[in-house]
Amino acid sequence: MINLKIDGKDVQIASGATILDAAETVGIKIPTLCYLKKVSPTGACRVCAVEVEGADKTMTACNTRAVDGMVVTTQSEKLATIRRQIVELLLVNHPLDCPVCDAGGECELQDICYTQNVVRQPYEADDVNAATIDHWPLIQQVPNRCIMCEKCVKTCHETIGSSALFINEKGDKAFVDKDLDKCEFCGNCVQVCPTGTMISKPFKFKARPWELRKTPSVCTLCSAHCQVEMHSKQGKVMRVTSEDGTTVNDGNLCVGGFFGHDYLNSDQRLTAPLVNQQEALWETALDKVVSELSRLREEHGGQAIAGLASPHLTNEENYLFQKLFRVALGSNNIDSEARFNSLSAAKVLKQQLKLSGASNQIDRVGKAEAVLVFGSDLHSESPALNWQVQLAARKNDTRLIIANQRQVKLVKQAEGFLQYRAGSEAYLAGALAKLLIDKGQADNAFLNSFVANRDDLEAYLKGLDLDKACAATGINLEQLEEAANHLGQAASVAIIFGRDVMGSAQAEATVAALANLALVSGALHGDQGGLFPVTAKGNTQGLVAAGVAPEFLPGLIDYAAGKEKFSASWQTTLPETGADAAGILAGIEQGTIRALFLAGTNPLVNFPESARWRKALPKLELLVVQDILSSDLTRLATVVLPGAATAEKRGSVTSLDQCVNKLRIAVAPPGEARPDLAILSDLFARLTGKPEPSEAAIQQEMMEFADKQQAYAPAEKSLLAATPELTTPEAADLQLLVGKCPFQFGTTTTYSAANNELAPAGLIIVNPEDAAKLGVADGGQLKVTGPAGSASGKVMIHEMVPAGLLAAADNFAEMNIQQIVPSGSNCVSVTATKG
Repeated sequence: MINLKIDGKDVQIASGATILDAAETVGIKIPTLCYLKKVSPTGACRVCAVEVEGADKTMTACNTRAVDGMVVTTQSEKLATIRRQIVELLLVNHPLDCPVCDAGGECELQDICYTQNVVRQPYEADDVNAATIDHWPLIQQVPNRCIMCEKCVKTCHETIGSSALFINEKGDKAFVDKDLDKCEFCGNCVQVCPTGTMISKPFKFKARPWELRKTPSVCTLCSAHCQVEMHSKQGKVMRVTSEDGTTVNDGNLCVGGFFGHDYLNSDQRLTAPLVNQQEALWETALDKVVSELSRLREEHGGQAIAGLASPHLTNEENYLFQKLFRVALGSNNIDSEARFNSLSAAKVLKQQLKLSGASNQIDRVGKAEAVLVFGSDLHSESPALNWQVQLAARKNDTRLIIANQRQVKLVKQAEGFLQYRAGSEAYLAGALAKLLIDKGQADNAFLNSFVANRDDLEAYLKGLDLDKACAATGINLEQLEEAANHLGQAASVAIIFGRDVMGSAQAEATVAALANLALVSGALHGDQGGLFPVTAKGNTQGLVAAGVAPEFLPGLIDYAAGKEKFSASWQTTLPETGADAAGILAGIEQGTIRALFLAGTNPLVNFPESARWRKALPKLELLVVQDILSSDLTRLATVVLPGAATAEKRGSVTSLDQCVNKLRIAVAPPGEARPDLAILSDLFARLTGKPEPSEAAIQQEMMEFADKQQAYAPAEKSLLAATPELTTPEAADLQLLVGKCPFQFGTTTTYSAANNELAPAGLIIVNPEDAAKLGVADGGQLKVTGPAGSASGKVMIHEMVPAGLLAAADNFAEMNIQQIVPSGSNCVSVTATKG
C-alpha cells in the first residue's frame, strides 16, 4: 500500500494504482473523456490533467501511477484554464450538428463542454477529416465528430478480441477505420463512443434519448444472460444497451444483444389466435384445444398426447408446462430440444459431480490461471464467456488451450491447439487426465477429500493407452503433454465445453471424461476457474431444471424415484412412463400419438431428422402451436396460440452459471398475443377444474423442488469418477459438423433485419482442398447428403475447417441442415456434390 494526498485528503491505495483510481476512493471526481475503466488508459484527451507537487508540468490522472508521498491537486484556476483550452481544441472543425446527431442528449463531449465552461471556439484549422463512412453494415462512422479517444479501438481489441478497428492515416488526418473481415458487429464501439461518431444505423433518427423508456432486464438470446436496458418508445423496443461497471457483462453486448431485438417488431409476429388457419377469439381457440385434448384422452388415454417445450419459455412457464401434461392430461410424453444437447451433460454432471450446471460464476473464468475450451466455438455460442477468456488471456497471462475440430477464433490467442478428430473427444479428455496423474500434477488434496472412488479413477486412467489416444485423436504426444503441463502447473483451472461435445454421439462418454479431468486438474477446487457447460439457448438451464423430460421431474429428480412424492404433492397419480422426442416422433408416425402441443419450439428446423417431423406432423388429429412468429410450423397447426417474447412478459430465467434472473415487461405483446404463462394457466384451469395457478403460487411451488443457489461445496466423498468406454472413431472421407452461425441466435434473430444483413442465409463451410475436389467455388452451391436426407446451401471456402470436414449452422429454415442429421449426433458422414 502507498500513501498520498489529493486535494488535502489522505489516501491509501495499492501500489500500481493510478491517480484517478486513488481520487475515486475518496470521492474526488476528476473530469475524463477518453477514460474507460475496462480497457487500458490512453491519455489521449488530456482532460484529466492534474498538478503534482514537484512536477514541472501537469500530469494525466488516468495513466499516471500514484507513488508514495505524492501530493496532487485536481482543482485550480490553472487546471480549469488548461481543461477548457483542451476541450476548445477538441472542437476544432467539430460540426455543429447536435440537433440531428444521434448522440444528442447523451453526448459526453456536450457534457464536458458544459462542466468546463466551454462557450466559444477560438481556434481554426483546415478541415482534413475523412468523409463519412457509410458502407459498413449496421454502423456508420462520422470522422469529423471523432475526438480520437480510442475507446472503440481498445474495446474491440482488449475486451471483444476482434481487433477489427484501427487508426488509419496520421496526425490531424487520422480516423478510426475497420477491417470488416474481423468485425463481429457487436455494437460495443457504438456504446463506448463519447460522441456521435459511431452510430447504429438501425437506431439512427428513431428517437431522442429523453423520449425513451428504459426497462432493466436480461438478454436471453444465449445462456449467459447479459444484463441490459431495453429502450422503448410508443410500444416498441427501439434499442438495447448495457451499462459499464454495474452489470455482470460490464456493459459489453454481442451482435444479438445489441442489434438482434428487431424480431420483436417483425411483421411476422403472431397477433391473434388461429383455428384451422382462421383468426379466432381466444375463447374459441382455447375451447378447441381443451375439447380436443379431453376427447383424445378419454378415447385413447393420456399416452395419446405429447408436448414439446422450449428454452424460450421462462422457468415458471416450463414448470407449468410439464405439470399441465402430467397432472391435467395424464401424459409423461414431454421433451424439448435440450434432448439433443444439454440434457446428456446434465445427467452426467448430476450423477458424477452433484452439479446442475456450471460450478462457478462466469466471471471466475477471467481469473483462472489456465483455461481449456473444449468443443466450443465460444465467440459464437456464448460471447460473454468468450470475453472472460479474452480477459484471462490478454490481461492476466492465462494459459489458454483450445480443443476443437475447427480453427475457431480463440485459436490465435492460445498456447496450445488440440485439433482432434470427430468422435475422439473422450479419448482426448482422458489422455489429459492421465498425463496429470502420471506426472504428479493432479489435485490430490481434492481427490482424496471428495472423490469416493479415487482408486477406480486411477486404475482406469492407468489403463488408458496414450499411443491409442494419439492415433484416435490425430494429436501427437508432445502436444498432449504440453497442454497437460499448462493445466498441471496452474493453481486454478477453468474447463469450458460446448455444443460440439453435448450434441455428439459420444456426448455422455465425453462429458464423463471431462468431469474426470475437472476432478483431476483442480477445476472444481477454489473460487477461481470451474467447470462450465455452455448450454445451447437462452433458458436451457431452467428448461432442464423444470423437468421437461420423461426421465426427470423438477430439480433433475429421477422420475421413477420421485414419482410417488410428486404424486402426493400434486394430489394425482402420475403416469408410469413417457416418451422422449424420438419416441414422440415414432408415436406420431405409428398413429399412437394423436395430439402434439408445441410451446415455443419448432422441430421442423430445430430438431435433427427435421424432414421426418415435417412428414409426420400432418398425421396428427390435433397440432397446437404456441409461439411468437409465423412459420411453416404455424401453417400446419390446427390451433395457433400467440405468445409473448421475453421483452413482453415477467418471469425468471436461469443462466448457464445457475443465476436466476428476472425478466421485466418493456412493451406489451402485439395485438391479442398473451404471455405464455397466462395461456398455460388458463388451459390448466380449464382441464382440471381448479383455479388458475398464479405466478406467485407457481414460484412458491418451484422453490420446494429447486436446487438452492449457493456456492459449489460438495460433501466429502460425495463425487464419483467415471470409467467411460473409449472408442476409436471410424474413418470417413467427408463429415459434416452442425453448429451455430455467429450472427444468428436460434431461428429467432432470422426475423431481425440487422442480423439478416450480416447472415441472410446458411452457408456450408468447405476447406479449400475439399472445394477443389468437389469442383465448387466460393459462393457456389453444394448439395450434402447424410443419413437422414439432403440439404443444399451456398459454399464458403475457408481453412477454419480441416480437409474432410464440412461445417454448417442450424439457424436457417431455408437450408434446414438438420434434415440430414440423425437424432443423437451433430457430426455425421456425408457425401457432397456440386449444385
